[in-house]
Amino acid sequence: MFYSCIYVNRLRFALYQSVHAMVFAVDEINKTPHFLPNATIGFGIYDSCGLATRAIQGTMQILTGLKLQIPNYRCEKKKPIAAIVGDAASRNSVPVAQLLGIHGLPQVSYGSTVALLSNKKQFPSFLRTAPSDKFQSIGLAHLIIYFGWTWVGILAEESDYGQQGSQTIKEELLKTASCIAFFESIPEILNEKKSQRIIDIIKGSSANVILAFSNDDILNPVMEVIAKHNITNKIWLASDGWCFSPIFSRNNFAKMLNGTIAFMSRKGEMPDFKEYLLNVNPFKSHNDIFLKEFWEEAFGCKWWYHNLSQPVKNTVNEVAQLCSGNETLKELNNSFTDVSSLTTPYNVYQAVYVAAHALHDMSSCTTGYGLLENGSCPDIYDFKPWQLLSYMKKVYFRNKVGDEIFFDLNGDPPAVYDILNWQANLNELSKYVEVGRYDTSATPDLVIREHQILWNGEHTQIPKSICSESCHPGYRKANLPGQPRCCYTCVLCPEGEITNQSDSNSCWMCPEDYWSSSARNHCLPRTIEYLSLEEPIGIILTSASIICALILGTVLTIFLRNRDTPIVKANNRSISYLLLVALTMCFLSSLMFIGYPGELTCLLRQATFGIVFTLCVSCVLAKTVMVVIAFNATKPNSSLKNWIRPALPNSIIFLCTIVQIILCIFWLTISPPFPVRNRNVQYDKIIIECNEGSGIAFWCLLGYLGLLASISFVVAFLARKLPDSFNEAQFITFSMLVFVSVWLSFIPAYLSTKGKYMVAVEIFAILSSGAGLFSCIFLPKCYIILLQPGMNTREYLMGKGNVSLKQSK
Repeated sequence: MFYSCIYVNRLRFALYQSVHAMVFAVDEINKTPHFLPNATIGFGIYDSCGLATRAIQGTMQILTGLKLQIPNYRCEKKKPIAAIVGDAASRNSVPVAQLLGIHGLPQVSYGSTVALLSNKKQFPSFLRTAPSDKFQSIGLAHLIIYFGWTWVGILAEESDYGQQGSQTIKEELLKTASCIAFFESIPEILNEKKSQRIIDIIKGSSANVILAFSNDDILNPVMEVIAKHNITNKIWLASDGWCFSPIFSRNNFAKMLNGTIAFMSRKGEMPDFKEYLLNVNPFKSHNDIFLKEFWEEAFGCKWWYHNLSQPVKNTVNEVAQLCSGNETLKELNNSFTDVSSLTTPYNVYQAVYVAAHALHDMSSCTTGYGLLENGSCPDIYDFKPWQLLSYMKKVYFRNKVGDEIFFDLNGDPPAVYDILNWQANLNELSKYVEVGRYDTSATPDLVIREHQILWNGEHTQIPKSICSESCHPGYRKANLPGQPRCCYTCVLCPEGEITNQSDSNSCWMCPEDYWSSSARNHCLPRTIEYLSLEEPIGIILTSASIICALILGTVLTIFLRNRDTPIVKANNRSISYLLLVALTMCFLSSLMFIGYPGELTCLLRQATFGIVFTLCVSCVLAKTVMVVIAFNATKPNSSLKNWIRPALPNSIIFLCTIVQIILCIFWLTISPPFPVRNRNVQYDKIIIECNEGSGIAFWCLLGYLGLLASISFVVAFLARKLPDSFNEAQFITFSMLVFVSVWLSFIPAYLSTKGKYMVAVEIFAILSSGAGLFSCIFLPKCYIILLQPGMNTREYLMGKGNVSLKQSK
């Protein structure tokens, strides 16, 4: 086995603790007699010092058994190598895994998390106890989405770890509503130009959240520059490469990194490990080449190596304290003795146990149930590396604290991360508080305890990181040209469309019978509109129709009571009665236009109106014709005397009316009117109206009615100067003039109005034209009958020269 370098400029206590985690695991396994009976495991440590070349060199030494590397040869006659634990860095594990994959030698890494190593075609013998960065990246993306951050900057080191991890995060975020404000790579050697570019981008960006996917040694120079520029108003998200690094616990980072949210592989528990560490002593571990160096660093003392009569000096004026070996580690408080957050040591511990459990399974194998061909079992004392690899892939066990250990098809363990919140005071980073967990095997996979989080500036409210402010309900997002989708403006939904949620990408139409509110945030039922009996205009028109009908009924009664008087008998009283009845029906027919338009009313109201009005105009035409014939018949040798008989006006009335009746029957048969819910007139209303079915038939009805009125007008106009005190031609002329004027003005008014007002215009035309006929023809006669009875005598009429007037019987 080999391990990474534990020196940088000085001994790193955290890495040295991990070395002892491996030793502790080996000792614990060997002290368990039933685990590997009649066998013990050993280990060897090879120092890679974080360099891929050193890692490959150490691997070749393990494979060949010599310091001089000879590929494909093994010169050492020792027991076979069971497995290799390491390396920590992904950049070192990749070439090592490629080399070991050729030989089928199992490799279990405790810290290489790059997602590329999950590819079993490239790295067939690679396993790991640290989860793949793919899970961490997805978890970080879920964390960003959870807090509602849609505008995030990313810094990533220029390595497989940084680039692959951050790229996965970017892909996950772009699947959602989030956007990347900037994406900058951090080179291994940071130059001034690159550092200034990063500073300018961070200062110029409106993103309040920055995710750094990097290892601590690569990220440190960038953070130093950022700290110098006093950029302290950002929230940092930390990957596991620097989330627990002591480098960033220094005072100059405290203010800047306060409130940082970090992902860290789950902490593990190793029973008795604390006691083991405290019992480490230079006199007990003679083979530990690092122990005396550690002792000097930990206790600030020096060992005497050569001349025991001369003290060792630290400086020119100081004499170093001598190390006795009796110093006690219990008095120390450093990263070596701290077991409160065991992550890397725990993964090392588990890696050793994976190999041991695989060996145990091999030793317990029963022929016929083995993992080899035909169920055979390998020889525990002489096995091939690939045979052990088969068992390591199938390992499944629970450790002493109950954690499940197994690998998926890609050689990855279950992904469980602790989510930490860095909480600092004004002077230094004081503590890491666990505020949640991301567990891919749990539901839900992300759990956050928001009340435990303290953000930068000691705030408890979740900070915002957005490019544009949220669009309120009633507004939709409209992308700005040349900007990411997170940068937008808010546009009010058009009429008829709404959105009832914030940050909606689109508006949606209201249902047919609904319309949008003024705020465009909900749909309101459209107002149902028709000419109702309950509204003022409906009441007025209804009242006018009934009053007019009552007046006509009263006049008819008066005429019937005075039926034998000359004024009534003049100009055919039967036609006058019929005209009064027809006019009464005209006024009453207008009531069919008021109220909810049903199928029956829609079917009958225009036809009824057309027929009764045609009857009225036919009566007027008959009266006018009779006036003309009566006066022209008095001329000598006139042949018109034979036409002065009741059959003529009745025939005129019948023929003129039957034409309109036939037209209406044809209309109602071919394309009858029907009620509709018109939603196109006023968008916030539904107009309940009658569709005329055939517009041509409707206008033909009006056209025929206008033709009869025009003929009556012309005939009456020609007869207006005939000598007779009771000559109705003048009154009929004026009544037809009123009638035609009303219906000519009706056409533009009818076409320019919509909804209930269109119906009101037609009712008004019916009432006004009917009132015009009544006023011009019957009011003068009523005046004479009621107020001037002296004029209603035959003697008076004869005195006026009305000798040729044909009176009806």
